[in-house]
Parts: sequence; structure tokens; C-alpha cells
Amino acid sequence: KSCQTGRIPTAETAVQSRSSRDTGVQADPGEDAIQDFQQVQVDYRSLLSFLRRVEDAVIKELNKNWSSRAFDGFEVNWTDQSETVSCLHTLSYPEARDQNLQVTSVSWNATGSVVACSYGRLDCGDWSTEKSYVCTWNLDRRGLNPQRPDLVVDVPSSVMCLAFHPSQPSLIAGGLFSGELVVWDTSRTEDPVMWRTGMTDDTHTDPVYQVNWLPGTTHRSHPWLLSVSTDGKILVWKEERDGRLALAEGFAMVAQQIPRSAQLKKFARGEAAVGVTSLSFSHFDPRVFVVGVEGGYALKCSMAAETPALHRTGSSIPLRAPAELAFAPHSGPIYSVCCSPFHRQLFFFLLLPCPRNLFLSCGTDGQVHLYSMLQTQPLVSLQLSKHYLFCVRWSPVRPLVFAAASGEGNCNKCYCFTGDVHLFDFEKSSQKPTVSLKQAAAQCPVYCLEFNVKQPQLLAAGDAAGTVKVWQLSSDFTEQGPREVNHLEQLASESTD
Repeated sequence: KSCQTGRIPTAETAVQSRSSRDTGVQADPGEDAIQDFQQVQVDYRSLLSFLRRVEDAVIKELNKNWSSRAFDGFEVNWTDQSETVSCLHTLSYPEARDQNLQVTSVSWNATGSVVACSYGRLDCGDWSTEKSYVCTWNLDRRGLNPQRPDLVVDVPSSVMCLAFHPSQPSLIAGGLFSGELVVWDTSRTEDPVMWRTGMTDDTHTDPVYQVNWLPGTTHRSHPWLLSVSTDGKILVWKEERDGRLALAEGFAMVAQQIPRSAQLKKFARGEAAVGVTSLSFSHFDPRVFVVGVEGGYALKCSMAAETPALHRTGSSIPLRAPAELAFAPHSGPIYSVCCSPFHRQLFFFLLLPCPRNLFLSCGTDGQVHLYSMLQTQPLVSLQLSKHYLFCVRWSPVRPLVFAAASGEGNCNKCYCFTGDVHLFDFEKSSQKPTVSLKQAAAQCPVYCLEFNVKQPQLLAAGDAAGTVKVWQLSSDFTEQGPREVNHLEQLASESTD
């Protein structure tokens, strides 16, 4: 019964024998099979005796497996592995490109299927009077047209930053050059504007360079919004019933209240505002965040700060001073900071001592700094580019991988030079990128990039040519190796020593 044909004679004339037997392993069992199954006798005494004999050995091996970390970070991957990084889509909006608008920000929605980009300007030009756009593409749509977005929102002011809602795929927030914040509902094609701040005394007086949905507020109907600007203010907004965003709380960066260790040579000591360019929240404590400022410093801040800010500008609520620690600076303005999504929480899961909390920063000096929140000096300084670095993002699935966007611009002559997407893997090298991708034939700077949390093989990057490229990453960048978090901690420890 173990073969599907009868006994095959050794004579050559029998190799084409038609004698065969079919089994029903791929069909429902017949009545005979059910009867045969019911006639099977189980010797439960012998089974119990066997289980008792092997019990100690099995428990011993299970305990060994429980304490072993040989497969830390391993996840079964049923998808086909890719050994190369390739460009999956090249997206653009022709009308925005005709106006020479640039991609200022990209964001993935909560499902990971829709990518959005904002159009505006980050170089010279009269930003305040130029019309701009927010565009979205559903990459899972069968009729995807890279030159025709699924949704185009006309915006009267340059859009400087975007952020999709963390759980509602149709909501997206944007910060404008005018200082306003707007929330659009992409499911409302007629009038997508859902909330906005308007122009009030609470509104930023400089462009908004980053907007975040505030962590730790998801118990409300909608998370509150946080915005940062080079006017030195960090503002938290809540929605009102009349479609208005109202100021809930706020912070102000004032030179006099920056920790003295910073030795801010670029700022006069006093009540001068310190321009904030970027912000990233800690993944282990939603009250802790890091900001990058125009003076080249990264500052550790707290939402729980109570010290009043020395800020003279009128505001409907008193602003507070959040800075607690200043880190050793870059030699130019910081454009991006990003906290590690792994470093502390994975060690907590493994019940090991909590290590340092790490974050990355980059700026106009072309360097990426790896910092610990517990010391002011960088653990690692990488000269990743000879030109500006505009954005840095940590991989959501690989603790040793990050991406950086580079380029160089010359505002006096209004033209730009090289622009690349650098993929860095500390496991392969602690000094140079593993892969550098040419973003555009026109060699314009890459201003923004974002990993896709839901589909980690996808990375979106936007450039000054008005193009968004969706890169498909190889399995080397998406499959976590064993003890990878330990390697990151070891790198940090060696750098400290």
C-alpha cells in the first residue's frame, strides 16, 4: 500500500505496465477508510509509559531552547528573496514638474499601500506665492499610472512636510510654508480639508518643517498633532468641532534656556529663538523627544517640562522650555534626526539589562552622527557624503540598517548637483555605505525618504526634480540576522570605550 503501482518486474518489456493503484490522499475518505480508522486500537498505557520516560529529556531541551538566543530576530519569510535593490516605481505629477516644484516630503499610509508626496520648494524662489500640491498613489491598484496620481489636492501655499495618520489610512496632515497646519481626508474628493489652524496669533510665523501625530494620544478620537518650525516653537494641536485645529500646549526654544553644555556660539545668549528643523520621538518613552536645530545641535527634550519659556511672542497659552541636554554639534545645521525603533524595547523583551537609547542625526556637513541619549559626544561619526544630507531614517526591521538622502544645492545660482540614496549596514561596514542609489538622471538632491513599515522591502524617496522613486530593497536589508541588536549595542559600547 506504500506505492501507487503494482510490483514492477525487472524485464524491460514491463516498464510500460498499466497495472496501478490509486490512493485517496487528496480526496475525502470513503466509508471504508472511516471504518478502518475506527478499528485502530491505541495502547494508551504504552503511550503514557513512553511519555513518562521522555518527559525529563523533553523539558530539559525546552528549557535550553527558552534560554537560547540563537534565533533572535528571526522571522519566517515566505516571499521570494531579492538579492538586488531595484526601482519599482517612478512617480511624478506633470503639472508640478512643469512649475519646477520639488518633492519636499513623502509618507506611507497606515496600510502601507498608499504613498503620498508634497510639492513645494526647499531652495531659492518666492515660496510664499507659489501654488503647490499633495498627491497620492495606491501602489496596489491594478491600473496604477505613475504620471497620474489617484488624488491631487491643490494647496495655495508650499507644503513643506506630510504625515499620514497612524491608524486611519485616509487622513494626512501637512505643514505649510505660511506656518499653517492642515489635515486632509483623502476619501473626500470634493473638499478634502478636514481641519486647519488658520492664521492666528498661535500659528507659526515661519515655515513648518515637520508635523507628527503625537504618540500616546490614541485614546482620543484622533491623536493630537505636533508641529515644529524655525520660529523656535514646538506646538501641539487638537481638533475642534468647527473644523479648526486649536493650540493645546506648546514649547519654545530660546537660546538662554538651552543647556550651557551646548556653548551655542552661533546664537547670542539671550531670548533669541533657536530654529527647530526636525524632531523624533523616543520609542520607549513617548514623553522624550530629540530635536535638531539650525545651530547644528541635537537637543534631548521632554513633554513633561514645566519651566516657562522666555518667549515674548503672544500666544493663547503659556509656552514651556523643553530642552534638557545638548549633544556635541555638527559643523552646520541639522536637517534630520531619527530615534532607533529597536534599541531599548527589544532588550526589554529579552529581559536583559536596558542599554543606551540611540538616535541618528544628519545635516549640511555631510555627516551622520550616532548618539546615545545618555552622553553628549557622538558614538560614531560617519562622513557619508561630501554634500548636504537632508534626511536620515532607521530601518523598521533591521537594527543595523539606516538610509540617508544626500545632495548639494546652490541657492545663489538656483541649480543643484548630485543626489543619492545611501543604504548603510553596520553589520557589513561601520564606515561606508553598503549601497548608494542614483535617484535621478538630472542629479538633483534627494530631500526626503521613508521606509514602509507594513511592507519593509519598500523605500520611497523624493527629489528636487519632482520625482518620487519607490525602491524595492533586497533581502539583505529586510531580513534581520541573529543577535543583531546585540551587535548594535556592542558597536555603541566599543565606541564609548
